[in-house]
Amino acid sequence: MSLGPNGVQLDAETADNFEDIEKQFAVKVVQHMETYFNILEKLPGSKLRLTKIDDEIYEHFKKEFPDFDTSATINEDEMKSKAGKERWRNFINTYENKVDDYNFGTMLRASAKTEYTQEGTIFAVRMQFYAVEIARNREGLNDWIYEKAHPKDK
Repeated sequence: MSLGPNGVQLDAETADNFEDIEKQFAVKVVQHMETYFNILEKLPGSKLRLTKIDDEIYEHFKKEFPDFDTSATINEDEMKSKAGKERWRNFINTYENKVDDYNFGTMLRASAKTEYTQEGTIFAVRMQFYAVEIARNREGLNDWIYEKAHPKDK
């Protein structure tokens, strides 16, 4: 049970859809996706900083997930398995007092090789987004977006 609008207790299993809340959430998520992609079109990802602590997040991510291949398509089932959720929860909770909206829901591209698409997008939390996208940026995997938006004159 949690508290909903006006302090009413909510049971997630039996609660009616709060359409206004869902719409507001969807709008915020779409704005975040559009903003991030627009930034990648204006600046190569390899030159972009997403937070004040990108270095810390990147090093922590590489330490906790050494086998995570940022160039491969994310295996959502593995990420959201019981073991995967536990590993990510431990990682994410480290940032509770360091990153605003660290556990806010957002969308993450399953592959660095594609734009946001309905089939190629995973629901994630902000710290998963930061960890994966900071790594992709550091490794130059998002630079193609800038290059596509700024083709070399021939």
